[in-house]
Amino acid sequence: MSTATSTAVVVTGLGVVSPNGLGTRDFWDATRSGKSGIGRITRFDPSQYPARLAGEIPGFVAEDHLPNRLLPQTDRMTRLALVAADWALADAGVTPAELPEFDMGVVTASHSGGFEFGQNELRKLWSLGSQHVSAYQSFAWFYAVNSGQISIRNGMKGPSGVVVSDQAGGLDAVAQARRQIRKGTSLIVSGAVDASICPWGWVAQLAGDRLSTSDEPTRAYLPFDADASGHVPGEGGAILILESARAARERGAKVYGEIAGYGATIDPRPGSGGESGLRRALEVALADAGVRAEDVDVVFADAAAVPELDRVEAEAINAVFGVGGVPVTAPKTMTGRLYSGAAPLDLAAAFLAMADGVIPPTVNSAVVPEYGLDLVGGEGRGAVVRTAVVLARGQGGFNSAVVVRALR
Repeated sequence: MSTATSTAVVVTGLGVVSPNGLGTRDFWDATRSGKSGIGRITRFDPSQYPARLAGEIPGFVAEDHLPNRLLPQTDRMTRLALVAADWALADAGVTPAELPEFDMGVVTASHSGGFEFGQNELRKLWSLGSQHVSAYQSFAWFYAVNSGQISIRNGMKGPSGVVVSDQAGGLDAVAQARRQIRKGTSLIVSGAVDASICPWGWVAQLAGDRLSTSDEPTRAYLPFDADASGHVPGEGGAILILESARAARERGAKVYGEIAGYGATIDPRPGSGGESGLRRALEVALADAGVRAEDVDVVFADAAAVPELDRVEAEAINAVFGVGGVPVTAPKTMTGRLYSGAAPLDLAAAFLAMADGVIPPTVNSAVVPEYGLDLVGGEGRGAVVRTAVVLARGQGGFNSAVVVRALR
């Protein structure tokens, strides 16, 4: 069956803000050549913390991209998201003012980006006391700000929402956007941008006990490697413009590819002895897309860099595709884990890989042979990429998988 049907949902625009590239072209040039954006934190003094490396976005000046009136009411995460949304809309050739306002919506994800906003609110509390809003209220309210600011800025009054499921949230948001388009909304802005490189956000991330404490950027984040000892956090992500294939075709839009399948599961209670749900999420996504395992050209791994989690992911991939049966990559080794922004950035990389015929590399890692993975290293691998899978997991047991493919 042709994918260009009334139910097919495609991506027509990308907006990328990443530690190794600001803008889609800079990101992709850096990623395909193995350029990393991980280094010592500069946004605050990290010397008192056990983890001191992050993937920070260099050279981003909000005043160069946004009206001054927006700056006092936003934090770094929202500013990055607004700019990424502007770039994605421009890339799609969409001028929101020319479209019916109720035919456009926004569905994004968030995980830890509210920490900087909450930290600023705490500072106000310390200086203003009871005259100011509760930090807890403002932090809870923040989750709606990211999506709301994009909606308000672009006059979008269609479906709106924010998904919170840690690193899996970026895929869950895109899946929700696909549902809304299938229900009749013409265009949805989706994906995610996260940013929480601030003292309060850093303490919260350290509490998860999954951060690498290495001070060597090339040895700190090593998924599937014998020396894996946790991940490096980062900031950024990608905003995607989703439309029905029919609408994109009618307006003559370029199409990166289709959001073809989605699956999500929850892991069993820790200590129960139950199997991880990652394999099942992957199988559901393939079935939803009508894709056979042998048709998949590359898997973008979640890449936790925690030995037990790496083992579980390797087992899930091998169970579905066979040992060494599919190329696996984790370009997030060049950016750090961007929380809800990580998987949308992988989706962007997957579409760009389709266009260029290159699977981006996993830098620095040497895969443990027992994992049985065909991990793409070096400077990437030339390949015909027609179908790709992106995996994401979040603390709390969230598992999500999305299948993307080129339109036939």
